[in-house]
Amino acid sequence: MPPRKKTSEKLQIIPLGGVLEIGKNMTAYRYGDQILVVDAGLMFPEEEMLGVDIVIPDITYLEENVEKILGIVLTHGHEDHVGALPYVLRRIDVPVYGTSLTLGLVANKLAEHNLLDYARLYEVRPGTILELGDFKVEYVRMTHSIPDASGLIIKTPVGNVVMTGDFKFEQAPIYGERVDISRLVRIGDEGVLVLLCDTTNVEKQGFTPSETVVAETFDKIFATAPGRIIVAVFASNIYRVQMVYNTASKYGRRVALIGRSMAENCRIAEELGYLQVSDTVRLRPDEIAQADPREVVIVTTGSQGEPLSALSKMAMEEHKQVKITEGDTVIISATPIPGNEDLILRTINRLFQQGAEVIYEPYAKVHVSGHGNQEDIKLMLNILRPTYIVPVHGEQRHFSKFTKLAESMGYTADHVFRMSPGDVLEVVDGRACLNGKVNAGNVMVDGLGVGDVADVVLRDRRHLSQDGIVIAVIGVDKTTRQVVSGPDFLSRGFVGEELVGELLDGVRGVVLAKLEQFADTDIEEFDEIQAALRKALAKFIYERTRRRPMVVPIVMEM
Repeated sequence: MPPRKKTSEKLQIIPLGGVLEIGKNMTAYRYGDQILVVDAGLMFPEEEMLGVDIVIPDITYLEENVEKILGIVLTHGHEDHVGALPYVLRRIDVPVYGTSLTLGLVANKLAEHNLLDYARLYEVRPGTILELGDFKVEYVRMTHSIPDASGLIIKTPVGNVVMTGDFKFEQAPIYGERVDISRLVRIGDEGVLVLLCDTTNVEKQGFTPSETVVAETFDKIFATAPGRIIVAVFASNIYRVQMVYNTASKYGRRVALIGRSMAENCRIAEELGYLQVSDTVRLRPDEIAQADPREVVIVTTGSQGEPLSALSKMAMEEHKQVKITEGDTVIISATPIPGNEDLILRTINRLFQQGAEVIYEPYAKVHVSGHGNQEDIKLMLNILRPTYIVPVHGEQRHFSKFTKLAESMGYTADHVFRMSPGDVLEVVDGRACLNGKVNAGNVMVDGLGVGDVADVVLRDRRHLSQDGIVIAVIGVDKTTRQVVSGPDFLSRGFVGEELVGELLDGVRGVVLAKLEQFADTDIEEFDEIQAALRKALAKFIYERTRRRPMVVPIVMEM
């Protein structure tokens, strides 16, 4: 490794997301008064985040230092790496750099948020070196499940940092290009101080299988399927969609795209030259019903069983253009994201119930991952030979497995850093250590609301979903405190109508008794009266039902 430039400044590596979690990838690099940001991804909500649409990183730290930000550099176009950009760019106006397809997908997303006219997007080609302040950022070609995926070599005055991005070593890619191993070897020889490495598949042994395995399976299915073939795949998996088009053409079938995100992504990929489609293979969605089923292939969204996706609507017999019938073959060409297993199995069961033949992992090789398994990760470590490693794109179990794997290759545990969002890794004089923390965490997006769903809101939603709600409406004379109307009793998700009547008399008695206690007091505000009523009603309802619904007394001055 060549001697490093002497500097009194330190490099700080600050993940704002994407560590000890899968999704929400965003990392800030700070050197002096300069900040470089890599990726701005989203995460899908966990089961307990009721009603939340997506989760994005907390960018308070970036907002506080916005004048220092040089730009946002993107590794590839998946949602967990670019999905938060519309929300981030509303709050910090900075340039964005990425490869052609990545920026094409980003531009489409920004247009939906009416931000495209204001965004500063700059295209970068693999091998290009961006000079942003004291940072020199080089894009290195990687193989992933989306075209134009890149790793990053970030040269700083204190040493070289490499981010693998999402990667696998695809030795015989059907489409696209191989990993630029020669460039990785050269930077490994030059010296890598810190490596941020993808750990998604560290639990899986061997190398990640090639896409040729899926191509062979598709060929067998297309050759023998008696009717329509429906392929559910991630809308961003352009390589897999290309495979469907090619196999359909071979067997005289035409392909229809169903699902807004599927149609949009494929349109962008085709316009930019990443998807090659012959006009003879195209099938419009409105032509599906009239076409011979033996000549039809449908590519659709919904590989994760999302309730509003096209495939889920087909399974529920709610899709306007596609009705599942006997003889259909449905291919689920994806593996479940953790937490989605039940949704997918529910969809599969409903498709079987309607007479379709469903083909899915692990019973057929209809999907291979875009992330590297253990041997891919070992190869990456052997090529780069970093001094320090930060495992990213994984949860706690991935970190633990990765640490053991690294130790088996001669690394010591103190050279593998366990980082949470907001942790600060300082690098100075060739040494790295954790030192401090910045604001970081989850910002929940619910409809048009960004960050207004706090923990108390989620707690109330959980309470409502589990125990229901009871509302008591009482009209009270402002002067005498006497009840002049009600109490009217309303419940939802608590008890059936047959039990409401039995509870009503008891509730009325509790309300009247509690109001009697306030008859001779000087309390003018009704907040204290409502709080006392809430407590008394909750106690009464629990004693009668052993249930704890949300209790909302409404006292109106008459």
